[in-house]
Amino acid sequence: MSPSPRSSPRPTIKDVAAEAGVSTAAVSKAFNRTGRISEPTRLRIMEAAARLGWSPSASASALRRSRTRTVAMVVSRATDVLGADPHFTEVITGLESELSPRGYGLLLHLVSDVREESALYERLVAEGRVDGAVLTGSRVDDPRPALLERLGLPSVLLGAPDGIALGQQEAGLGEAVRHLLDLGHRRIGYVSGPDDQVHTGFRRRVFTEALAAAGLEPVAAIATDFTADAAVAATERLLAMRPRPTAIVYANDSIAVCGIGTAQRAGFAVPRDLSVIGYDNLPLGQWLYPGLTTVDQHVRLVGAAAARALLARCGEDIASPPLTERPRLVVRESTGPAARSTA
Repeated sequence: MSPSPRSSPRPTIKDVAAEAGVSTAAVSKAFNRTGRISEPTRLRIMEAAARLGWSPSASASALRRSRTRTVAMVVSRATDVLGADPHFTEVITGLESELSPRGYGLLLHLVSDVREESALYERLVAEGRVDGAVLTGSRVDDPRPALLERLGLPSVLLGAPDGIALGQQEAGLGEAVRHLLDLGHRRIGYVSGPDDQVHTGFRRRVFTEALAAAGLEPVAAIATDFTADAAVAATERLLAMRPRPTAIVYANDSIAVCGIGTAQRAGFAVPRDLSVIGYDNLPLGQWLYPGLTTVDQHVRLVGAAAARALLARCGEDIASPPLTERPRLVVRESTGPAARSTA
């Protein structure tokens, strides 16, 4: 008896997408009639599916039409950076304070870059795994909001002027600069995050304008990737300047801690020789010695506000009031009068 011929492998949604020249998310939307998709594109997808003999399973279609009660947060940072920065732990705590009581789960993914992140969103939508997404690390010319709108996935954006919280940050940075000016500092440096992040440019502008109002310019503004090594290198570069700065403002508390350690190892006393200000008011700051002066941007409240806004966009009957708590300066022991000599 001759063996029966091997059957051809069953076509998949990826095969249909390739045949029609579209994404898998577009195929999903064409069959489920969700999100934005043009009629010519939908017809092209249907024709490709017919040629291949593919159709979505009833169970998969039902799953995509149902609510998953899950939202995604995709973080594009190296694992060592994320592990050293408690900022995202605070954000997640705020998100969970609103999501969990309403029966929603948080799906966290780590990716290496925006291209991988975009591909992940397309896959999550095609597979019907999430109801919405929290976008972090708003980038210059960020493609993600437009992508998620095209995919029909509700989202909120952290760290953009028209997103959650960033528009209020001017008050906190301005207060930090005025605090240093009141202490007699005139040579002030700034250590920021990556230049491709929206908040980097925004905070640098606010910092520079606050100094300009007093007739001053920054000693230097150095961008980093938020790693400890980059923070150490930036601090060493500033301290090597002649005359050196008497104060440094850092874009987050984690790199400010690196800055304090770097200065102390080099023989500088904080705040006698160098004043340091961080940003975020993470819990670790109050337990340092000296305690870290920092801008409190209410990170947990930002996470909670983002969750409420996203739930409302997902169709939940929930009030989504704007975040009213303004950033404030928390003065501790890492700032003091300007050193008399900066030679």
